[in-house]
Amino acid sequence: MSNGYSKDLEKWLPRLIAVWRASRGKGTGPETRLTPQEVKEVAAGVRQLSLGLTRERQLAGARYMDDPKLLGAYLLFYWPVSYAQARQVLGELPNRPRQVLDLGSGPGPVAFAALDAGGKEVTAADRSKAALNLARALATEAGEALATRDWDPTKKAPLPEGQYDLVTMGHVINELYGTGDSATAPRAALLEAVLAKVKRGGSLLVMEPALRETSRGLLHVRDAMVAKGYAVRAPCMFRGPCPALVKETDWCHAERPWPMPQVVEELARAASLHKEALKMSYLLLAPKGDEWPEPPPGRLFRIVSEPLEGKGRHRYIGCGPEGRVGLAMQERHRTEKNERFLQLHRGDVIAVTETEPKGDGLALSDVSEVRMVAPAGKGVPPPPPKEDAPKGPGTSPNPGAPS
Repeated sequence: MSNGYSKDLEKWLPRLIAVWRASRGKGTGPETRLTPQEVKEVAAGVRQLSLGLTRERQLAGARYMDDPKLLGAYLLFYWPVSYAQARQVLGELPNRPRQVLDLGSGPGPVAFAALDAGGKEVTAADRSKAALNLARALATEAGEALATRDWDPTKKAPLPEGQYDLVTMGHVINELYGTGDSATAPRAALLEAVLAKVKRGGSLLVMEPALRETSRGLLHVRDAMVAKGYAVRAPCMFRGPCPALVKETDWCHAERPWPMPQVVEELARAASLHKEALKMSYLLLAPKGDEWPEPPPGRLFRIVSEPLEGKGRHRYIGCGPEGRVGLAMQERHRTEKNERFLQLHRGDVIAVTETEPKGDGLALSDVSEVRMVAPAGKGVPPPPPKEDAPKGPGTSPNPGAPS
């Protein structure tokens, strides 16, 4: 996470603690850290949420935010995580949004991330009145303007009125419509209804947990939306059915390093959880009528794996306009023009030249060049404007191109 994100999040931490204490009738107090007893108390709720949402999944879809203990645990542990995840993904938006709708907002981590990313008019919508009360309290504590609306997707409630530059759904759709293949169609139908609320040029952000089940579920929804004619702004550059779904063992998620806030670190340790990195799966979808982003020149790949290092070799899985392939280079082929390949991170978008098919992927050599197109968390830049077409016959800059 960039320093700017870190500083923004640091400002929210004492507000989260103050609002949590006030919700328990304990007063705000001058302290900006949790006491050992508070850490123990909140960590018990964090463990319960973790088990119920990531392992046993029995809380998925349940009204856990109406439970004060679990809502408090979410506020102090998962709120900072979701805020940081959203700030990372919002960095890939092609335009700064003005009007934002956050559906399934809970106490507002994604809504406030959108505000801090430049949103001017943000509405948080959720079915939990308790969660919306905390969101309003946080807005008051921060001196921010935040509108709130009731919205319960399980009751087919109508979407809030209006048109928006950005609609966000953070960790929402995995908790709707059950599990398995039967959940794909109703989830896609919901996203299609939501996209009708998005202005041309705007985006729908769908962010999900990085679990195998939830990530693959999102990819199935992605394929359903692509089949309906919707374009993906990020992270996908491949326009066909997702190649990560070919093998049952594959899935696609993002991972970003971040300086973990002290309160999150204390609660993670007390709850025996590991949160060294931000992990999430996400899609930025365009409304109907908007085209797929045109990539810049070059043979592009987004790195979608951790480094898969072997003896004297560096390897990653890349996914780009031509699909999902392995990319490998021997250490002995390192040159000034390709050494960037040795320090890539999941989410980086690179352009490569001079590769050869080898095994199940492509091999880079000492004549290959590797260029960073967009580091993880940054949008892929559009291609440069096309020059005016040359005048007169026989002056085509690319005679071999189809007419």
